[in-house]
Amino acid sequence: MLEVKTNLPKKKGKFESFLDWVEKVGNKIPHTFILFIYLTVFLMILSAVLSLTGVTVTNPATKEVIKVKNLLDAEGIRWILQNMIKNFTGFAPLGLVLAMTMGIGLSEEVGLLSAFMRKTMLGVPAWAISLAVMFIGINGNIASDASVIIIPALAASVYLSLGKNPLVGLVAGYAAACAGFSANLIIVGTDALLAGITQEAVKIIDPKMQINPSINWYFMMASTIIFTFVGAWITEKIIAPRLGEYKGNIKYLENKELSPEENKALRSAGIAAIIYLVILALLVVPKGAILRNPKTGGLIPSPFLSGIIPIIMFFFITISVVYGKKIGSIKNSADVPKLMAEAVKKMSSYIVLVFIIGQFVAFFDWSNIGVVLAVKGAEFLKNIGFTGIPLALGLIILSTIINLFIGSGSAKWSILAPIFVPMMMLLGYSPAFTQVIYRIGDSSTNPITPLFPYFPILLGFAQQYDENIGVGTLISLMIPYSLIFMIVWILQLFVWMALKLPLGPGAGIFM
Repeated sequence: MLEVKTNLPKKKGKFESFLDWVEKVGNKIPHTFILFIYLTVFLMILSAVLSLTGVTVTNPATKEVIKVKNLLDAEGIRWILQNMIKNFTGFAPLGLVLAMTMGIGLSEEVGLLSAFMRKTMLGVPAWAISLAVMFIGINGNIASDASVIIIPALAASVYLSLGKNPLVGLVAGYAAACAGFSANLIIVGTDALLAGITQEAVKIIDPKMQINPSINWYFMMASTIIFTFVGAWITEKIIAPRLGEYKGNIKYLENKELSPEENKALRSAGIAAIIYLVILALLVVPKGAILRNPKTGGLIPSPFLSGIIPIIMFFFITISVVYGKKIGSIKNSADVPKLMAEAVKKMSSYIVLVFIIGQFVAFFDWSNIGVVLAVKGAEFLKNIGFTGIPLALGLIILSTIINLFIGSGSAKWSILAPIFVPMMMLLGYSPAFTQVIYRIGDSSTNPITPLFPYFPILLGFAQQYDENIGVGTLISLMIPYSLIFMIVWILQLFVWMALKLPLGPGAGIFM
């Protein structure tokens, strides 16, 4: 077994003691499904208490007097039973996520994503490897959670093949895939998932408002470029010196280079991608194109933006089928739905989780607790003057704290969105702004929580190179990324606020 000698102290310090406490507390938190059951039961009890005590508010937008509905009285119980299936199947993110999974998952099943990542990583010169790892890792969330497994392992292999410390590549790849999980140059499944939850929360205040996955696109595109350079700087100036040079004999790991067949298949997929994008451009760019708004002729809003999910899904299906046919992973047409089914199988735990999350969100909406909390919260923040930058910082800090104990980004947003999206709307801030604030806090701290589902996998990879490495060591290596990424992201947010830049197509900071 290869072993990398590090310069890290083995003595347990205050930070690792703190991590032990976090891990101990985190281990007591139940499974997310059970957690939402507890939250749903609590919500039902709270609705009964608030209803019986006559709590009401006046909606500033409609001037309507809103009272809390009791989920435990006769009307509430009848509503729960009659709408339970509807609450499940009508949960907006479910269809979006499964559609994206069928497209992107197919590309993973046929080997396209793995081949593309290996091609781009192994094709860069040594001096640019840190930039390449960060750029590909940040954009890797196009493959959803798969990137958190693929990118670090490949980065470690590339670093070792270049005579560099493989732990540097492993840590950089993991930080890029986790801390940059919200950023990307294109719209991906994460955007669709969070936008779907935001849409549900928006209905509490404005049932007619439509939210699309591109509402944070401009902000996240800029973040991708910024963090590519920031992350590379952290890797070269902080992480590499801290870990030290590789001291063992240089050996190449398993050959990750693409075979001639994979290269040919990638070229064919690339040609298919170009053809697809040209056809899409013809449907979007010309005046009067069918994917433009038929009334205004513009793109905001338009069938193009509202139909972005099927457009992306068919893009990945197209290039995946071409790649699969060329490489041999797709032998006949029946293989396509089979491979899609394999991809969707991996989402089975998410589908189960959606059942209880759908109930929680629907209960929150029907009981009017969301409106009551939003109005009361907005009044409180207005009374103490807690708006603007202090408010944004407060929500970011809250997201980071919750992220230490709940790993699922959609689960956290499902809890926070029904409270903060309506509240921020009443304060004059757009849902897009509230969502981007949450994403900053959530993504920044992903690498430093040992409760993140993929942290044990990272630890296993690391111990292949240094069997003595532990959780505290890895966390200490992740802190520079988390801390600096959060600071830079907050500064970027302040610039957007000061210049009133759009966060995405048709999505500003203010209502």
